[in-house]
Amino acid sequence: MRKLASARQRQKLGLFAVEGEDLVDAGVAAGLEPLDVLVAGEDVSPELLASVSLLPHPSRRIAVFRRDDLPRLSIEAAPETGLALWHVGDPGNLGTILRAADGLGPAFVALSAGCADPTGPKALRASMGAIFRVPVGALEEAPGRWVALVAHGGEPLAELDLGGPVTFVLGAEREGLPESVAAACDARASVPLEPGAESLNVALVAAIALWERRRTRG
Repeated sequence: MRKLASARQRQKLGLFAVEGEDLVDAGVAAGLEPLDVLVAGEDVSPELLASVSLLPHPSRRIAVFRRDDLPRLSIEAAPETGLALWHVGDPGNLGTILRAADGLGPAFVALSAGCADPTGPKALRASMGAIFRVPVGALEEAPGRWVALVAHGGEPLAELDLGGPVTFVLGAEREGLPESVAAACDARASVPLEPGAESLNVALVAAIALWERRRTRG
């Protein structure tokens, strides 16, 4: 359990730990079989379980799942809507984006190198169980027409043709999309902002894009 607090160890072992009854139940409900489950007062003492907890208030249940059991992006069965993330390193933002893809989808999430680990503790908690239901893959695997979401200068999102398979491409929290990535996309779109506003949080933009896609598709 302690080892799985490290992203390197999660990748090396192919495992991740989930804290909290709701998250563990979400994994089981999605069809994943835990490799192990520890329950305070049953399998292990509450004090020992608390010693490996990463929460301010330790949970009563921790489970270990296999990373390979999570839903993977498949070109043959990909949803027609997706979010491709470029260097989104904040795990809270990544988890919130997964939650938006789950609630406003169906949608997949594709990650570039440099993105946060979706199986990290903060991303897991922010996803509220969406990690067990949303297909995740690599950025270069994202199918469909790519629409770069840029802070300024793109076509208003509400006026863009969003028919057919579409992948919205979003950049890092501070830098946004580099020009090389935006130039490789098929279109650029922006969420119109009030005068003086610089930008929106990347997870908020992702949710707005998914909602606009849903609205235009009826």
